Amino acid sequence: MEILFKYVSASLAALIATLCPVAPLVVAALLFVAVDFLTGVAASRAVARREGRSWWFESRQAWRTVAKAGFVAMAIVMMWIVDHHVLGFMHLNLANLFTGFVCGVELWSFLENAATISRAPLFRWLGRWVKRRVGKEVDGE
Repeated sequence: MEILFKYVSASLAALIATLCPVAPLVVAALLFVAVDFLTGVAASRAVARREGRSWWFESRQAWRTVAKAGFVAMAIVMMWIVDHHVLGFMHLNLANLFTGFVCGVELWSFLENAATISRAPLFRWLGRWVKRRVGKEVDGE
């Protein structure tokens, strides 16, 4: 049994060591997801308070965020594997592009949440600016 444990732990350590270069991308994306979740909860509470209704934390929202974070992390790792082990000769940087996309979407959501919480015109303006800027990039202008 002890030998089996050594083989399993060595295999797990080798897998983790192989994925170490992708860790900064995963951490950055998960940080953006977490900040968006926390500001989303605060925005939901602020809206309920303004409308004079009771507010409570819903665990299904949290579980959706946990699932989203897991899928984002898996997608980044899978794209990194494709980048470095399947199409390494092409230098596509798919993992970096996907992480940038995820962080951009989460930043946009954060700006919407910040505008809802603070009612500050700056955050509404920034949200519209990001939306226009992303639209221009997607349309290829």
